[in-house]
Amino acid sequence: MSDARILVVEDDRDIGDLVARYLVKAGFTVELLTSGREALAALAARPPDLLVLDLMLPQVGGLEVCRIARATEATASIPIIMLTARAEESERIAGLETGADDYMGKPFSPNELVARVRALLRRTQRSAPVAGPIAYGAIVVDPDQHTVRSGGQDIALTAKEFLLLQYLLKHRGRVLSRDVLLTDVWGYKYTGGTRTVDVHVRRLREKLPPLGQSLVTVKQFGYKLLDQPTASA
Repeated sequence: MSDARILVVEDDRDIGDLVARYLVKAGFTVELLTSGREALAALAARPPDLLVLDLMLPQVGGLEVCRIARATEATASIPIIMLTARAEESERIAGLETGADDYMGKPFSPNELVARVRALLRRTQRSAPVAGPIAYGAIVVDPDQHTVRSGGQDIALTAKEFLLLQYLLKHRGRVLSRDVLLTDVWGYKYTGGTRTVDVHVRRLREKLPPLGQSLVTVKQFGYKLLDQPTASA
């Protein structure tokens, strides 16, 4: 993980240099760009291991860069951390719904950013032994290949969506609070609020309709994936 390559896209040069300096100090290889157009070219030429992306960028905005990355097969599963001066919940949700795995509002602690990068890479790249593909009704998850199929069709999930699905499958039958999901799936005490769990669950349901009624919302608490899929799944 220490040799991971991080692409940082930030139009404020001072902030970009600060982020790059802390990431390099932590042992990462960093490429620093200042525009959305440059970011798209870099993603197409050589996808990084993780993308740190500012929301407000010249030429092509951060949300559009994120959207294009998620719609492109070669970059669909790259972990994305979004940075922005906009702290409103609506902006955080917009970033998450577009496909960002994490979100940090400015000003932020560079050390915390490094911790989040490490946590996200650790969970994305973890290679713990597995017993092969996991089937849940029409859904088949292959942790080794990092692929998901539903009804025989390949489904593109973001890194965090994949990890959340794996966690739900591993703990099927248990009621999981939003706080537990944030701590165990996100890898730290996430400060963006539990709403991010709801956003990711909604995206899983949209991308994997066979989950149907099997992924149950436990009102004012969290979620539960049934031991066995319902008939509709």
